[in-house]
Amino acid sequence: MTTTGEDQATVRGGPWWWTRWLSAALDVGLAVASAVECAFEGIRFARDAGIPLAAGIVFGVLAGSALLVRRQWPIAVVLVSIAITPAQMGYLMGVVGLYTLAASELPRRIIASLAGMSLVGMLIVMFVRVRQDMAHGGLDLGDWFVPFASITTAIGMTAPPLLLGLYVGARRRLMESLRERADSLERELQLLAERAEERAEWARGEERTRIAREMHDVVAHRVSLMVVHAAALQAVARKDPEKAVKNAALVGDMGRQALTELREMLGVLRSGEGSRRAQQPVPLAAVGMAAAVAASRVVDEGDGPWLSELEELVGQSAAAGMVVALSVEGDVRSYAAEIEQTAYRVVQEALTNVHKHAAGAKTYVRVAHRVSEIAMQVENEPPPELASASSARLPSGGNGLVGMKERVTGLGGVFVSGPTDAGGFRVSAVIPAA
Repeated sequence: MTTTGEDQATVRGGPWWWTRWLSAALDVGLAVASAVECAFEGIRFARDAGIPLAAGIVFGVLAGSALLVRRQWPIAVVLVSIAITPAQMGYLMGVVGLYTLAASELPRRIIASLAGMSLVGMLIVMFVRVRQDMAHGGLDLGDWFVPFASITTAIGMTAPPLLLGLYVGARRRLMESLRERADSLERELQLLAERAEERAEWARGEERTRIAREMHDVVAHRVSLMVVHAAALQAVARKDPEKAVKNAALVGDMGRQALTELREMLGVLRSGEGSRRAQQPVPLAAVGMAAAVAASRVVDEGDGPWLSELEELVGQSAAAGMVVALSVEGDVRSYAAEIEQTAYRVVQEALTNVHKHAAGAKTYVRVAHRVSEIAMQVENEPPPELASASSARLPSGGNGLVGMKERVTGLGGVFVSGPTDAGGFRVSAVIPAA
């Protein structure tokens, strides 16, 4: 990841206020150079002022050493350079101090005020110095040369470091802003990636649930009928061989149908995975999720059951020994594929539950075609005690009612199930026709 300004401010790699040892070495070198310059200039100042040379040298060294703190206190460095300008000292310190001040984060009015003071001080000192040099040298270049030389020198000593410092400061702030923006974008991308992973995991879980529900709907009903027929076959094998043969044939038909539907489901999964692998390499999790979507859609919309097959479904339960009656109310019409298949699955799962938990109970299947909806109800009476005792003992996964409710509510319908007052069980569902 990139490093923001706050991170750079907190991460210190150098001594005291320096962030790096290289910066400290640079400032120490500049301070030494400024101290040497001011020391030599202090000798002339001491002669002109009539003070000991040692005092002038010490004063120059101390004044020039102020450049050491230019990063921490740039205002102090500029003020010191302005203060010693009348002594014709500290030219290097003035230039570096103005550059550091302009590149800092200080308000523009403070920078402009100090730069103006430095310009005026330099202008006055240069004016006096040029006049003195011309007088001592006996030069006569005209009255225009003194102000021209003074203004040119003052601007040359003040404007370049000031403008360079302003440019460097603006560029530094721009880079800092870009660095912070890059950090922000990187954090947002990481957050989006985490959310995308969470959504993908949620989608995979949803598709696994859908596939489990489809497998349950496709296989559970026929396998339940096979178990019921097998139990009946065991009961009548010796007493009624002809009925035993008939039941055995029904068990074989049910098994073949279950295998066919299961093979179609697995075939869709394989074809979906193969086609996506042929197009481009993708993660296995994405392949599995895409295949699950394709499989569930094919089962839901293409090859799934229809309401016109309800009579056959009821007939299969009747052939297994269930006393079941089907009644249809209203004008029979076609619906969207998902609606018809959901209605069929509700009836199928309800009949499977009767086989599992109420073998031998009389069952009523009612389907009502209304103006804006389709309603279905499967209700069974209490099972006879004898039938309950001789039940095939079908296992229950406990997810049938949950799957039916998910299907119906997913289409905006209402699903209700529960025991009746007479001791039976009722499953009711209403699905909008739109």
